[in-house]
Amino acid sequence: MNETLTSIKQELNDGDVCRAIERLRELLETSPEKDADIHYLLGNAYRKRGDWQGALNSYQEAIAIDPESPAAEARNMLLDILNFYNKDMFNQ
Repeated sequence: MNETLTSIKQELNDGDVCRAIERLRELLETSPEKDADIHYLLGNAYRKRGDWQGALNSYQEAIAIDPESPAAEARNMLLDILNFYNKDMFNQ
């Protein structure tokens, strides 16, 4: 599984976000146990795609499985960014 996650990380780094999301979803469907790393990477992929809600949901799932997951910090950082962004200022 580690080799698979490494190759998916490389796809994300190379910008092949759609393929990475597809592979991560397949892993979630076939994995016999819940894996916080898969959800964390899926959150990163959604974030790169601009799907903020998908990213937050995936990070939250990773945190539910492993509270010490790096998803906790990623979630907090994303919430800080979203809270800082004032949409009304840009629509005037």
